Amino acid sequence: MKISLNYLKKQWEEKVLLPFLKKQAERLESFKTLSGIEEERLYLPRENFRYETQLGFPGDIPFTRGVYPTMYRGRFWTMRQYSGYATTEESNRRYKYLLEQGQTGLSVAFDLPTQIGYDSDHPLAEGEVGKVGVAIDSLEDMERLMDGIPLNKISTSMTINATAAVLLAMLIAVAKKQGVPPEQLSGTIQNDILKEYIARGTYIYPPIPSLRLIADVIGYCDENLRHWNPISISGYHIREAGSTAVQELAFTFANAIAYVQSAIDAGLDVNRFGKHLSFFFNAHNYFFEEIAKFRAARRIWATIMREKFGAANKAALRLRFHTQTAGSTLTAQEPENNIVRVTLQALAAVLGGTQSLHTNSMDEALSLPTEQSALLALRTQQIIAYESGVTDTIDPVGGSYFVEALTDQIEKKVWDYLDKIEAMGGSIGAISKGYFQREIADSAYKFQQAVNQQERIVVGLNKFVNNQTPMPEILKVDPSVRDTQINRLKQLKQKRDTVRVNRKLQKLKEAAGTSGNLMPVILEAVEAYATVGEISDVLRSVFGEYRSPSVF
Repeated sequence: MKISLNYLKKQWEEKVLLPFLKKQAERLESFKTLSGIEEERLYLPRENFRYETQLGFPGDIPFTRGVYPTMYRGRFWTMRQYSGYATTEESNRRYKYLLEQGQTGLSVAFDLPTQIGYDSDHPLAEGEVGKVGVAIDSLEDMERLMDGIPLNKISTSMTINATAAVLLAMLIAVAKKQGVPPEQLSGTIQNDILKEYIARGTYIYPPIPSLRLIADVIGYCDENLRHWNPISISGYHIREAGSTAVQELAFTFANAIAYVQSAIDAGLDVNRFGKHLSFFFNAHNYFFEEIAKFRAARRIWATIMREKFGAANKAALRLRFHTQTAGSTLTAQEPENNIVRVTLQALAAVLGGTQSLHTNSMDEALSLPTEQSALLALRTQQIIAYESGVTDTIDPVGGSYFVEALTDQIEKKVWDYLDKIEAMGGSIGAISKGYFQREIADSAYKFQQAVNQQERIVVGLNKFVNNQTPMPEILKVDPSVRDTQINRLKQLKQKRDTVRVNRKLQKLKEAAGTSGNLMPVILEAVEAYATVGEISDVLRSVFGEYRSPSVF
């Protein structure tokens, strides 16, 4: 007679576990993930588990075990260190240095004025030029930024949203000057505005015209840039704002649904543009929850694309994603501890099957990373790839009783959120009601309370504190960067063809009032050396500006 596992577990609890607990209690009354999922003491195989529908095989639906048949046995993920600061020349030197050290793709950080459509000489740009990224005002700046970097050989990622169409047009224009046709460009532009209303704030226009711009970029890339990902739908910033892992997936997918619907409404074929959608997720501290999150994400997205949008092309069902380790977990106290945190987070991303990875530098809680700390962050990826052995078999955690159960629980909780959001009218409706913002704020508050009360330990911050740890050397951006940029703008405006610029800007204004794709017109304005601020101001005059409602 076959004895059930549950019977054997009960016998173990009575004869082995309970006598031991009488002598030595467990550390906590309950154990929970950061998403509040209760963790059992011990996981057993589940009788109702169906391998073919819940796991399947790598490169095949539902993609739980990976989006490619060979995963890292074929090639490693793209090692793409997010970088950019001060002048274009300084950023260009950092890019070349990291490429020489084995980085396999560029990831460009832009400063705040560039992100929200202001030139460096705008009064609101004061104090921000070149600080959190590189300042790009015109095509001339982009030419300097990419000087000596072969755009037909290097994959480029650009973290830019409200002005994504303008910066993509600049990259296309630079590539053309290098003799590289658009169809040879490879990379990703973030172009994800909805999460800006939810969690980050670098928006310019209201949601509806912003969605129109995103659909224009998707449509243009579908026709002209066949190796380019026109959007990277980001959960990273949602998580950094304080969400849980479950909320990160749910809110990201709600936004993704809005983008796909917007593209379909614009007449685009989901089986074509769906192949080029990409995602951007956070790798946080809770190791197994993060791995399970990535595995659940692939399964959920395949279901959304197939059942909600009717996608039949298998490539359009694949969820491909970039991962960045969690900046919000880094501490200014004992910054060397961040090396350990980042290593564990990066390992979770790799075991979760990421396609691209950025590892944060240990000093990022203090400043932009120094060259030395950026190199160490890159070396972290390389050691995982070449020395750890975790890349030699596909989905090595697959079949773990715990990981599979956690994957299922995360998936269920994400679907519950998606049902609530759909009932509100989708992502736009939830944003207008302040739902996302309140949910994130509530989760952030609960986590901070747990840290304050030492229910969650942060080593070196609320326990094992060492006040004698010296601070490392930090990178400081010279405030003269803004003066340099202003002088360059003046020189540019003196030498460019002003009549041509005005004509192109007027053409853009007229086009913005129609339903036509704006990318070709923006590209013309960029090639005439119209600036980011000038182009953004034209669109502001047509679309208006978004003002965040009070939701608390």
